[in-house]
Amino acid sequence: MDPYTPRTRTASRKKYLTLSTKEYNKVTGTIASVRRNRLPQDDIDDDLNNRIHTGRGERGKTNSEPSFIAETSFVRAPLNSRVSSLNATPKSKGKAKQESLDRIPLEVQEAFILEDLLYVLIGIEGTYITYHPDYSSEDDDPLQGIRFVTSTSLDASLRDLVERILPLGTYYTAITAFVEQRSHLDYGLVNHALCASIRDMLKDYQTLLSQLEHAFNTSPTFSLQKLWFFVHPTIHTLSLIYKLTLELATADDDPSNSLASSSSSEVDPEEEARNEALGLGGAKLKAVLSEINNNNLGVAGGSGVAVKGGEVLSIIYERMQNMSGDPTANKLYSALLKAAGKPYTSMLRQWITTGRLIDPYEELLVKESKFINRGILEVDYTDEYWERRYTVRDGSTLSSPSKRNQAGVPPPRSVGGRLPGGACVPAVLEGWKHKILLAGKYLNVIRECGIETRSNQDYPDDEELSMENPRFYKFLEDAYSHANRTLLQLLLKDQQLIPRLLSLKRYFFLSQSFFLTHFLDLSHNELRKASKSASVVKLQSLLELALNTDAHGEDHLFREDVKVSLSDTGLYDFLLKVVNVSGVIGGGLNGEEAGEGEANGNRGRHDEHRKEKEDKKLLTAIDALTLDYTVKFPLSLVISRKTVLRYQLLFRFLLHLKHVEQSLSTMWIEQKTGPWRRLVPGNEEFERWRLRVCLLRARMLAFIQQILAFATFEVLEPNWRALEGKLEKVTTVDQLLRDHVDFLDTCLKECMLTSSKLLKAYSRLIVTCSTFALYTSSFTKSANQVIGASQTQENDQAMTKRWDFLNKFETNFNHWYVHLNCVQFYASSENVSLLPLVVRLNSVKVGT
Repeated sequence: MDPYTPRTRTASRKKYLTLSTKEYNKVTGTIASVRRNRLPQDDIDDDLNNRIHTGRGERGKTNSEPSFIAETSFVRAPLNSRVSSLNATPKSKGKAKQESLDRIPLEVQEAFILEDLLYVLIGIEGTYITYHPDYSSEDDDPLQGIRFVTSTSLDASLRDLVERILPLGTYYTAITAFVEQRSHLDYGLVNHALCASIRDMLKDYQTLLSQLEHAFNTSPTFSLQKLWFFVHPTIHTLSLIYKLTLELATADDDPSNSLASSSSSEVDPEEEARNEALGLGGAKLKAVLSEINNNNLGVAGGSGVAVKGGEVLSIIYERMQNMSGDPTANKLYSALLKAAGKPYTSMLRQWITTGRLIDPYEELLVKESKFINRGILEVDYTDEYWERRYTVRDGSTLSSPSKRNQAGVPPPRSVGGRLPGGACVPAVLEGWKHKILLAGKYLNVIRECGIETRSNQDYPDDEELSMENPRFYKFLEDAYSHANRTLLQLLLKDQQLIPRLLSLKRYFFLSQSFFLTHFLDLSHNELRKASKSASVVKLQSLLELALNTDAHGEDHLFREDVKVSLSDTGLYDFLLKVVNVSGVIGGGLNGEEAGEGEANGNRGRHDEHRKEKEDKKLLTAIDALTLDYTVKFPLSLVISRKTVLRYQLLFRFLLHLKHVEQSLSTMWIEQKTGPWRRLVPGNEEFERWRLRVCLLRARMLAFIQQILAFATFEVLEPNWRALEGKLEKVTTVDQLLRDHVDFLDTCLKECMLTSSKLLKAYSRLIVTCSTFALYTSSFTKSANQVIGASQTQENDQAMTKRWDFLNKFETNFNHWYVHLNCVQFYASSENVSLLPLVVRLNSVKVGT
């Protein structure tokens, strides 16, 4: 029974046409072939037997390999009867001219078109539905899909319906090509999971086509209208998948990279010749470099990083959000997001529950720098182990969430502005990325200590661990809290962090300076030597003797971790270099002073190289002396080399103040002896000179004592008490690290060690005072000479030189006492904590 199709006016006009006998036999044969089983059982078996025994395929060529066509059950399966057409020459290509359908009845046209559509819907060219004339299998991108066109001689009513169905063939071929390409290993687990989910959807589509083919072969009422009715919902579904695959495919094509590669290919001839002369040119080297670049680029095509990992999830999520008003699209993209996110969430789960990062294709938002390990903690002055071993791929940190210009962070895509690959954090995880990073870092530290942690919390099943499930984010929060609580307990209780910090305060901040006084007395002769000549071993023995003699109670704890070391540079030279490079609290007080500072800086840079060796020779052991402190992992994360360096700077600052104070106090003791108390009648000039020396020594001693008292009682002690209060309330490890570093930075700033202006004036004052104390014996000798000359009634001719020598010290001290003005300026503009120092220094300001 022929299928019924509503007739149009064009069809009614053709019913009066007649066919020749040859045409009539051909039409009836075609209809019979599409309405019955094409090959009976006996015919199929005979045909397969002939193929197997003769071993010949198309064009008479011998086929030595066994063919899957021998599997009769496979050949009889719906759709697979068309597999042989995939490698055969397209029907339209084998004919010189396509036959016209104008004179064929609508029933026959419909039969032809239905047969062709079942081919086209799986990407195979038909007889009357062919590839677009502009299509080329070699030049066209398979991810764009194959376009099909219908014969122009087809009836208009049928052609309109066919053209509605034809996009399915384009969608199917494009999606199939995408699945085949993105199933490559280098595209990562997320792409693999996405392709697997799409492949399952294509199986449903193929099942539908199998059912349609069965209906076409068996049901006499099957028509083009029924085919449209059954495939109409599928067109929308495949179009959504097609648009997604098209966006994923085009995201790789970054024109900026192609421009960069084209520009890099243009080599300067002079540079090329120079490279050849140096052995850096040649075809072999270029081939090696090209291979390295290709390995680095991977499979990304025109982009340096393939679309994989978090970027794939971000694209799916964005499309789902943009099409949230379409129930079909929302449901489809939600299913794809859940399926593609399974390997991503699985890696996340392993990271935040065990501290192990297993990310073979660099898809996760967390990355590991494997060259950074525990071994660098002993020499790491940049906290690389904690801050750079595990980081977020987009370069953001808790202190600078939007910072992305770090080394190793790939540039964003030119289209869309997204970061490529794993550096693109899915939008749903943007607010959780730092907790995810820290949770794994905390557990990794615990695991490095040899402790295996197991949480008692109930983890959700893999089916529930999806980014759309609220339980997933509850799971992230619980995992972060558990990791943070475990590491915090390990540091504070098991590793005794608070007692360690207290011992650092005692030894480096001179809270109990009796051990330091004892040590300076014991090592007085050794510390007077040049830094290169002093014996570190002897100084360490004397330090241990001082600690063992004076230590009591808790002071016995951790004293073996304190070591003596000698620095290569002076404290103020080192600090000025650091401040000039980093620019901390930079800038002058006004334009004139800024210009003066810049000129002085230029002059200093010109003769820096010349004076470097001289400075090293002049550096004494007392100027280079510092303490070192060693701790083991994991306490080295908190008391790292970076924080120990800050403690050392503060210690050297206090040590120099203490040393100069002792020197000036020794000078005061000596000036209480006979030569300074004996009256010399008639020599008023000597009395004035002696009084001026004592007055300058008193002013210097008062200045040093006020600075030392301010640093000890106004800076270190209050900040330490504030740190203790924070440590009692600390809830996260990162907060603990941040509070500790903030405490040290605040101490350095309030001690005026981070301002170039304050540091310069202060250092010159300290050097003037220490140098003045070195001439104690010289001043005493001059006083004895004057007294001796007065007793022998001889005229002392050297008094003018003594005044000149003293005036140089006074002038230098008064000149650099501009330090008080600098302190007043910074206290009123930037650092209010310097106000107590202003009050203290006003009591010893320059005056008569």
